[in-house]
Amino acid sequence: MTDPSASRDLKPVGLTVYDLPNPETSTPDSTARTKRGRWSLILLVLVCAAPVLLSYFTYYVIRPAGRMHHGELIEPQRALPAWPGTDLQGQALALDQLKGQWLLVAVGSGACAEKCERVLFVQRQLHKMLNKDSDRLERVWLLTDPTPPAPALLQSIEGATVLKVPADSLAQWLAPASGQALEEHLYLVDPMGHWMMRFPYPQDAKLVAGMKRDLERLMRASSSWDKPGR
Repeated sequence: MTDPSASRDLKPVGLTVYDLPNPETSTPDSTARTKRGRWSLILLVLVCAAPVLLSYFTYYVIRPAGRMHHGELIEPQRALPAWPGTDLQGQALALDQLKGQWLLVAVGSGACAEKCERVLFVQRQLHKMLNKDSDRLERVWLLTDPTPPAPALLQSIEGATVLKVPADSLAQWLAPASGQALEEHLYLVDPMGHWMMRFPYPQDAKLVAGMKRDLERLMRASSSWDKPGR
C-alpha cells in the first residue's frame, strides 16, 4: 500500500524562467564585453590570414621594380575552369580539381613541334631547379587535339599531369601575348586556382634563369601558407 503521509510530503518542482538579454536594458559592462569579444574574433581571423594577404599584397599591389622581370602578371586573374579534361588513360578530370598546388602549365598539340618540345623541356628543368620546393609545383600539359604524344616525348612528360582539353574552351581561359601563339608560353596558376602569370617563350638559358628566379620568389613568399600536395 502507498503511505498517505508520503504523498502529503511531495512538493511541486520549482522552475525559474530567465528572459533573454534585452539590448535596451543591457548594462554598459555587458555591452563592452560583447564588443571586446567581437574585436578579439576579428583580430584572430586577421592574424591567421595575414601570411596569405601579405604575399598577395606584395605581388599584386606593390610589385617592386626589378622583382618580376620575366613573368607577366595577369590582371584580372582567371580562375581554373570547371570543364572536364581527359587523361591519357581516358579518365575524366575537371581542371578545377587541380587547384591546391602551384601549377606550371604548357599547352600544345600531341604532335608537339620543335617549340613545343623546348617548352616541355624547360618546364621539366624549372621543376627540378626548385629543389626542395619542387613538391609544391605540379607540371601540367594541356593537349589541344586527340593526337597522342610521340614516344620521344615520354621522358619530358614523365611525372606531369597530361590532359586532353577542347581547344575552343582553352582559348576562353588562357591567352597568349600579342603576336604570339598559345603554345609558346608557360602559364603559372597559384594554389587558389587562379591563372596569375605568363612566361614568354624560353628561347635561351638567360631567360630560363630569370624564370627560375621568379618562381623561387613566389615559393618564398607563399611558404608560410602553401605546403606540398593538395
